[in-house]
Amino acid sequence: MTEQNFFIFGAGYSGKAFACMREQGVRIAGTTRSPEKFASLKAVGIEPFVFDGHLTPEIRAQLAATTHLVVSAAPGDDGDPVLNAAHETIAHAMPLLRWIGYLSTVGVYGDHGGAWIDETATCRPKPGRSSMRLDAEQAWHELGEQIGRPVAILRLSGIYGPGRNAFVNLENGSAKRLVKQGQVFNRIHVQDIAGALWFLAEGDYGGVFNVTDDEPAPPQDVVAYAASLMGVEAPPEIPFETAQLSPMARSFYGENKRVANTAIKAIGYAFRLPNYRAALDGMWADGSWRGEGQSDMRSPIRQG
Repeated sequence: MTEQNFFIFGAGYSGKAFACMREQGVRIAGTTRSPEKFASLKAVGIEPFVFDGHLTPEIRAQLAATTHLVVSAAPGDDGDPVLNAAHETIAHAMPLLRWIGYLSTVGVYGDHGGAWIDETATCRPKPGRSSMRLDAEQAWHELGEQIGRPVAILRLSGIYGPGRNAFVNLENGSAKRLVKQGQVFNRIHVQDIAGALWFLAEGDYGGVFNVTDDEPAPPQDVVAYAASLMGVEAPPEIPFETAQLSPMARSFYGENKRVANTAIKAIGYAFRLPNYRAALDGMWADGSWRGEGQSDMRSPIRQG
């Protein structure tokens, strides 16, 4: 392929996994809100920059050479921080730009009473974070139409992977088995977020794509399965109705749906870790669950 220069606004957990899968010759730069995080970005091959809501001359110079833009920064009350700062730059000062990827959430669908849905489902997010995400999706879509570039909207389910998983929660004592009748959640391993991003970028694909596993499951089952692999006793089940939960956590359980990944499979992406058992089995076998390093994610995913 021709030269690829990626720029990631919000190069956090998913962005670092993405960088670990790069091929030789691909350049990746990205932003963080704190210079203290520069070392962790450099460790995975990301040239770091601070983004505090304003474009520095150094970021502008990077954007001028960018071919692929990835946005993983959450919107706030004032809207999308990247669009607020960089809309005109993206529209008029990025001559090499070929593709934009925006990381969103399946939360934009709202509650569907446990039914199966795909990318064609009606979005009915609750006011707040999910509603702001849907507004940001629309704004990025409109910008893509304005400049004639494909925009891929990746709607992600609950993210887990090295350092962020049921094993870690069991080890540190924070794992709980809340039981709400009929409740399921989708999840996605960070390797498949990275793999999906590479796949969509290399194909210049635009559109809406659910990036989620194949098997929505009750959260208590995931904890029990991890405990069985560790050889420890699973925490007791706690009825949802009597659980001590923050308003945010209780709201999280107020949405129930089974999300299908129809669109990205239709164009040829095959998920590396299609369910929580495959992912937990792999992380337990190779020890990557602790998240002490990301060497396990350094082999690139290339799927046609």
